Amino acid sequence: MLNFDFPRLAAIGLTPVLLQQALAKAGDEAWQLARVCRVQRDCSWVHDGDDEHLAHALPGVHAALAVGDWALCQPLEHEPWRLLERLEPFNQLVRVNDEGTRQAYASNVDTALLVMGLDGDYNPRRLERYLGLAAAAGVTPVVALSKADLCPDAEARLAELEQRLRPLPPILLLNGTDPACREVLRPWLGAGQTLVLLGSSGAGKSTLSNTLLGEEAQAVGGVRADDSRGRHTTTARTLLKCPDGACIIDTPGVRTLQAPPDAGALAGSFADIEELAGRCQFRDCSHREEPGCAVRAGVEEDRLRNYHKLRREMERHEQTALQRQQQRREWKVRNKAARQR
Repeated sequence: MLNFDFPRLAAIGLTPVLLQQALAKAGDEAWQLARVCRVQRDCSWVHDGDDEHLAHALPGVHAALAVGDWALCQPLEHEPWRLLERLEPFNQLVRVNDEGTRQAYASNVDTALLVMGLDGDYNPRRLERYLGLAAAAGVTPVVALSKADLCPDAEARLAELEQRLRPLPPILLLNGTDPACREVLRPWLGAGQTLVLLGSSGAGKSTLSNTLLGEEAQAVGGVRADDSRGRHTTTARTLLKCPDGACIIDTPGVRTLQAPPDAGALAGSFADIEELAGRCQFRDCSHREEPGCAVRAGVEEDRLRNYHKLRREMERHEQTALQRQQQRREWKVRNKAARQR
């Protein structure tokens, strides 16, 4: 029979639906249900609600693992546990790299805390990408504007984002070193909740993690004076237990990312454009040069430009290799004609 203590595991995120899946997979096997809290190249660590344990899995199983996954394990004394099966997550944050390969960030997440520094890290366009990443996974986003104590125009930047983003997520001004952050974030830190921190290097994710955890669990570093970029002090995704009851997943900083190509996610993070598009004079309006375009009239130019850029990326990922080759040939012909003119 499956070995589990539901109250103990529910405190680190187990749900009844995941438990039913585990019971069906385990059958009569005396396996242990545990949550993946770290993944490295050839091994992982799992948490049984009380302690962490080193675990080894078959290559095919290990390749699919992400921090936050639930797994069926065989406990062994004086040896690493055997990680036997991964449960299908109820959601998963996934990015797409430049080669088009999908990379899992975290599984079974309730809230994505999108951390952006109010210094040289401030970039509304990048924030819209992170919002698309959360929308694609069906994860609730919360925006944390860190280093608010160092920014004299923090309120103005908050107002700018409140005016720009639709739908409007909760946006918080935070000083990541101030313990008061725990009270501000308390609605998302309850027992059994899983919070993942996303943002670029130097945004203050690990500093905020340490404040929420009440200890220096994550290494932190400074940022370059010229552009506020960090030095990648966090090098792996890690799930940590917060005193308030939640599990926090800290992640390495990523300055550029692509959300999975998903029209629904794009529409979800640009709801204002989707709504205004129905008022355009032409049904197939591209929101570029057509007369009577309600989108161009009602949406900030920079936000609309970012929307077009993300849409092009989505369409490029949806193309076949043959279609991409054909498009490159067309671009070469156009560029040659332009040079001749």
